[in-house]
Amino acid sequence: MACLFISYAEFQDKIISFYHPLLEDLGEIEIPEEKWEYRFAKDVIVFGGGRGQPQENEELNELCQDVINVAKRYDAKFIYTVGGYHTSRSFGKSPTTYVTTTSQDILKLVKKLGIETTPTESVITGFNGLILGYAKMNGINGIGLYGELLEPRIPQYRAARTIIQTLEKLTYQKLGDTKELSVKAEAVESRFSSEDDIPKR
Repeated sequence: MACLFISYAEFQDKIISFYHPLLEDLGEIEIPEEKWEYRFAKDVIVFGGGRGQPQENEELNELCQDVINVAKRYDAKFIYTVGGYHTSRSFGKSPTTYVTTTSQDILKLVKKLGIETTPTESVITGFNGLILGYAKMNGINGIGLYGELLEPRIPQYRAARTIIQTLEKLTYQKLGDTKELSVKAEAVESRFSSEDDIPKR
């Protein structure tokens, strides 16, 4: 998902569709349509959705270029992207959101706010990494926020909550009540209390 912070402008919601093959257990290939959407709110355009992203480099590059085109058209000041950060660290109920940036100047500001930066050198794959590269090449400020997670096969509500809290700190905006995410996290943790409860890939 990406957030584009802009000056106020009229924006029409927009949907981008792409297809990505899925092999069912019964041996039949289905090709579900994935939809990523632009949604406009006050001073922000949110882009994302769907369970997947383009698997082909050409489609992924087209997707990133479309985001850049929208960012330029509406004079976006920042592009934020969010995702997961796989870790082996035991963090209990308090995952950390790590941040990476497109410039040293932004990095210094992030550190002044007391926000953690990515602790090790790593490769950011897919849309989350590529869109930051596109932003940098096009002179648009960019920040990636990645919430710690141990088990990507189950919903990561605590990671989502800490990402939102970090984004609020970075943007000086209140993005909504996150208490519901904590309640959902408790429910998920109760349901998936052992490895046997976790759905297989």
